[in-house]
Amino acid sequence: MERLSASFVRVTDVILLEGIQVLAALGVTAAERRSRRPVLLDVEVELDLSKAGRTDRIGQTIHYKRIYEVVEDVAANQEHKLVEALGQRIAEAILGKFDADAVTVSVRKPKPIAGVLEHAGIRIRRKREGR
Repeated sequence: MERLSASFVRVTDVILLEGIQVLAALGVTAAERRSRRPVLLDVEVELDLSKAGRTDRIGQTIHYKRIYEVVEDVAANQEHKLVEALGQRIAEAILGKFDADAVTVSVRKPKPIAGVLEHAGIRIRRKREGR
């Protein structure tokens, strides 16, 4: 744990993007992937936010719009048979582009079974090696 001041210790800081809705080529069959249905995503990016908190400068953090752009790019421009693959690819892209310690991605597919199930999905957490 890092001591921030006489009274604060940083445990885990997280940038949250909740309720992202993007169209994705997602589904086991080719017909499902062609229809580009909406998926719901939540992303948690773990990194030290203490410097941004002290300085109030965007350059000391990761701008949430940039994270969103990565999510949107992966979801829209690749085909995914499984929600697991979509979540994994988003996590890898975020860790590849930004200096984050870890990322958690939740992917929910709305109404996968009409009238019976509100959402089906996954939550994965990927951590940068050595952190």
